[in-house]
Amino acid sequence: MALILFLSFIIFLLIGVPVSYSLGLSCFIYFLGRDIPLIAFAQKMYSGLDSFTLLCIPGFILAGNLMNEGGLTRKIIAFSKALVGHIRGGVGMSNIVASMVFAGISGTALADVASIGNIMIPTMKKEGYDPKYAVAISCSSSLVGPIIPPSLPMIIVGTLTGLSVGKLFVAGILPGILLGLGMLVIVYLIAKKGNYPIQKRSTLKETLISLYNGIWSLIMVFIILFGILGGFFTPTEASIVAVLYALLVGIFIYKKLNFKNIILIIKDSLKTTAGIMLLVGFANIFAWILATENIPQLLASTLLSITTNKILILLLINLIFLFAGCFLETISALLILVPVLIKVVTEVGVDPINFGLIAVLNLVIGLTTPPVGVCLFVASDIGKVPLTESIKGLAPFFIWMMIVLLLVTYVPAITLWLPSLLGN
Repeated sequence: MALILFLSFIIFLLIGVPVSYSLGLSCFIYFLGRDIPLIAFAQKMYSGLDSFTLLCIPGFILAGNLMNEGGLTRKIIAFSKALVGHIRGGVGMSNIVASMVFAGISGTALADVASIGNIMIPTMKKEGYDPKYAVAISCSSSLVGPIIPPSLPMIIVGTLTGLSVGKLFVAGILPGILLGLGMLVIVYLIAKKGNYPIQKRSTLKETLISLYNGIWSLIMVFIILFGILGGFFTPTEASIVAVLYALLVGIFIYKKLNFKNIILIIKDSLKTTAGIMLLVGFANIFAWILATENIPQLLASTLLSITTNKILILLLINLIFLFAGCFLETISALLILVPVLIKVVTEVGVDPINFGLIAVLNLVIGLTTPPVGVCLFVASDIGKVPLTESIKGLAPFFIWMMIVLLLVTYVPAITLWLPSLLGN
C-alpha cells in the first residue's frame, strides 16, 4: 500500500493537482485500501493542526501584509538607498539591504520578491542595469526572507520535530547575514564590470529622514527577536504583538491603513493561511502513514547501509532536498521529508537545529530553480525577461548560495553558536 500511496501522489502531481490536494487524495486512497475507518482520516488531520506553535503562521502572515500595505516597503527601500546608493552598484545593493530588513517582517521569499521586486526591478532597469541581473538580484535576495527570522518554514520544522522555534529563528541569523553580504559583493563586482551608474550621495539630513521613516520596521524586528529571546513571549505571542504593532504603525504613523483596506488585508491573509493549514493537515496524515509503514526506519537503514560516514550522509541529504526543491514548494517538501530524514541525521550525530537550517536553506534555493522556482518566475515576469536569460543572470548568486549551504552543512558552528548562547 505504501507503493500505491507514492504512485498516486506522483500521478496527481503530474496531472496538475495542487500539492495539498495530491497529498489528501493519495492518503484517502490509502485509507480505503487499508480499510481504515474514515473517521481516523479527520482525526489525524485535526491532530496535525492542533498545535499552539502553528498559530503564529496566520499572525506573521497578517503582520507582514499589514506592514507591506501600510507603506513600509517603500520606506525600507528609501532607507537602503540612503545607506548604499552612492556605491557602485548601490541601487542593486539597496535591493539586497531592503530584503534583509524586510526578511525580519515577512518570513517568506515570495512576499519579498513580489513587494520589493515590483519596485526595484523597474528601478534597476531604468538605472541601466542589465535586465537579467535586475531580475537575478531581486530573485536571489528574496531567499533571505525565510532564513532571517521570523521564518514560516522554520515554524513548520519546529512543529514537525518538536524543536524550539525560537532557537531555529536564532540559528538563521548568521546564515542569513552571510547570504546577504556575499550577494552585496557579487552585485558590486557585476556593477563594476558593467560600469553601472553611481547615485548622488544622500545628505546627512536625507539619511536621517529615511532612517526615521524606516526605523519602525527595525523596531518590529527588534520586538519579535528580543521578545522571544528574552523570554517575554513565545513565537505565537510574538506574532500577535507584531500584528498589533503593524496596525498602530500603519494607522497612526504611516497613515496608509483604514477600515476598508484592513478588511481586504485580513481576507488575503486568511486565504494564504487556509492554504498552508490545509497542506499541514494533509501532510500530517501522510507522515502518520509513513510512520505506520516504517518508511523513515527503512530509509534510514538504506542510507546507513550505503555509508555511515557523516559527511557523505549529509551530502546525500542535501541532494535529496535540492532535488525535491526543484519540484515541490518549500512547505510541502518540508512536511514530507523532514519527519523521514531527521531519523537519519540523528543516527549520525547531526544536531537537529543544524538539520532544520540545512533543510530550509536547501528548499529555499529551490525557489530559484525550474521547473517550480516560484521566485524566479515572479521576478522574471516583473522584469519581462525570458526565463533562460534570468537563469544566466542568477548563476553567480546560485554559486554563492551553494557555498553558504556547504558552510552551514559542514561548519555547524555558523548555525549553532547563537542558539548555544540561549542555553536550555
